[in-house]
Amino acid sequence: MDYRRLGHSGLLVSEVGLGANNFGTRLDGARGREVLHQALDLGVTLIDTADIYGKGASESLLGKLLGPSRQHVVLATKVGMAMSDSPYETGTSRRWIVHSVEGSLRRLGTDWIDLYQVHQPDPATPIEETLRALDDLVRAGKVRYAGYSNFAAWQMVDADWTARTGHLVRPISAQDHYNLLTRDIERELLPACRAIGVGLIPYYPLESGFLTGKYREGVTPQGARLGESPRAGRVLTRANFERLERFERFAGERHHSLLDLAFGWLLSHAEVASVIASASSAEQVRQNVQAAAWRLDPAEMEAVGAM
Repeated sequence: MDYRRLGHSGLLVSEVGLGANNFGTRLDGARGREVLHQALDLGVTLIDTADIYGKGASESLLGKLLGPSRQHVVLATKVGMAMSDSPYETGTSRRWIVHSVEGSLRRLGTDWIDLYQVHQPDPATPIEETLRALDDLVRAGKVRYAGYSNFAAWQMVDADWTARTGHLVRPISAQDHYNLLTRDIERELLPACRAIGVGLIPYYPLESGFLTGKYREGVTPQGARLGESPRAGRVLTRANFERLERFERFAGERHHSLLDLAFGWLLSHAEVASVIASASSAEQVRQNVQAAAWRLDPAEMEAVGAM
C-alpha cells in the first residue's frame, strides 16, 4: 500500500480507503470484523463512514471493531444529511454540527475524528457559520481536519475563500462521485481541487459493481444491488455497456483487468488522494487493494479519457 498527502495538509492517507456504508446494515459484527481486519492487514488506513449510514449503526459497529487499532487509522465521518424528520436534526447549522459531532464521537468510541466532512451543501445555512463551527471543533481537539462532500466547484471555492479571509480552518478534501463512467466533475470541480489544494476522494469507483464486469446487457446477476437501485436506469444503458466493452478491451491489451483500470485510472490523477471502496467480503478488499497498483502513462490517460 502506498500513501498520499490529503490536499494541502500533512495528513497521509492510504491510496485505497474502506467505505463503511454497509457496516451495521448489510454487514453484521462478524462479517464487518473480517472486512475491517483484512483492510487493516493490507495497509488501508482511511476508514470512511457517516452518521446517516444506518442512522448511526455504521459508526457504532466501527467503534466496537476498531479497538486498539483506532490510533493507527484515519477515521472519517460526515454530518449534514437528515437523521430524522425533525428540522433540528439535519443540515450544517452550528447547533446541529456541535450536537452531531458528540453523537459520532460517542458511537465511534473515540475522543477525536480525523476528518469531519460536510456531507452535502446546506443552502439554509451561511457557509461562514458552518466553517466557524468546524473551526471551533478543530481548536477543541475533537476534530483534526475538515472536508467537503458533494459540493459544486463554486461552493467549494467560495468556502475556501471564506475560510482564508476569516482565518478559519480550511477543508482539505472533497469526496465526490467519480469513476470511468461518471466524469461530471472534470469540467469544474477537478480544476478547483487543483487550484486550491484540496485532495479528491472519489466514491462509487466501481459504479456499484458495474465496472467489475459482472453485469452484461440484459442480464443482471442474482442478488446484485444495482439492478434494484433507482440509479439502474442511468447506469445499465446500451451506451454504457458499449463503453464497458471498450474499457475491458483496453485493459486486456495491457494484461490488466477492468478492476485494475477502474482503480488505476483514478489514482493516476494527481488530485486524487484516496479511492473509497466499500466491500462485503475480505476477498473484495484484497481485490480492490491489488487493483490499485497500476498507473497509466499520459498516453493511456488520454486514450481512456476519449472513451
